[in-house]
Amino acid sequence: MTLSITKNGLCLQKHILNQDRRYFHQMTIKKIGDIQKLSEDIKTEIRRFVVGYEDISNDLIITLLCGGHVLLEGIPGIAKTYLAKAFSGSLNLSMRRIQATPDLMPADIVGTRIYNPKTLEFEFRHGPIFSNLAVVDEISRAPPKTQSALLEAMQERQVTVDGFTLELKEPFMVIATKNPIEFEGTFPLPEAQLDRFLMRPLMTYPGKKEEVEILSRKNIEGDVMDVKPVAESSAILSAQKLMHDDVQVSDGILEYIAEIVRNTREHTKVMLGGSPRGSVALLYAAKGYAIITEGRSFVVPDDVKAVAFNVLNHRLIVRPDILIESPEVNEGWSYKILQEIIHEAIDQAVVPV
Repeated sequence: MTLSITKNGLCLQKHILNQDRRYFHQMTIKKIGDIQKLSEDIKTEIRRFVVGYEDISNDLIITLLCGGHVLLEGIPGIAKTYLAKAFSGSLNLSMRRIQATPDLMPADIVGTRIYNPKTLEFEFRHGPIFSNLAVVDEISRAPPKTQSALLEAMQERQVTVDGFTLELKEPFMVIATKNPIEFEGTFPLPEAQLDRFLMRPLMTYPGKKEEVEILSRKNIEGDVMDVKPVAESSAILSAQKLMHDDVQVSDGILEYIAEIVRNTREHTKVMLGGSPRGSVALLYAAKGYAIITEGRSFVVPDDVKAVAFNVLNHRLIVRPDILIESPEVNEGWSYKILQEIIHEAIDQAVVPV
């Protein structure tokens, strides 16, 4: 098509290009390179609104490919929810946002049965969990009973209400955010629920250059977020299947993963180490990392090392006496201790040749 210099011509060309981009992602993903291209398109759309946090964007895409869930943890005001919304908007999937509060009830998440006087029957009203992407903001503000409503959905992709079991849509992903420094009006997440998150990326302050860029954008554009979807559900489901089926993992890498996780259980500073679910999560995350960062169809030790901290940091329980001795405990941050433990667990594992 010839490029038109008229205003209408430019608008027409942009429309056609957008149609072509949507059509590409409606097709079935057939090779590893297609997944990497899909990942780059998602990250390109996120960059239009979010400055920095490239590694966190990678973690979100890896989690999506693995069919897992992610917990974004960080102090207030660093764009946890904003990033989750930008990521969700880049996918042509249904998305519902759940604001966790102390008075949030399980029925507010999963739904409830309501009597219809016209039909003289009970009808089920679906809750926001019946979406492809459920963004749970400040998850620790929900009471334990409400938090537990997410357990079945996150693990088994289904919801049981009044004896009736309903399947959730695929793909399905929970993106939760959490503030680690405020404790008033919050409820700690139980280990069983933390273990259901594939990753817990820890978000920190942006650098000065990034912060100036944020101010520059807000000064011109304000808070408008017009994210364009670049990926269809069919493409995501195909990418998930291809990752699980076609990315090769040698026996040596499997032993390497198992040894790293087992080392966390035997560490002197740890009360509870990584579970077998953590080993599986580390395997899946390494496969996803190999695809989206290198376009490889096989996993190497560096892939495992790159994702190990985000996969394991929320699965370990550090001994209380170690936390008390830490100079960071007053700020409520134990990340440095976790980094040391996981780093030592990796160093003690025999790297496959």
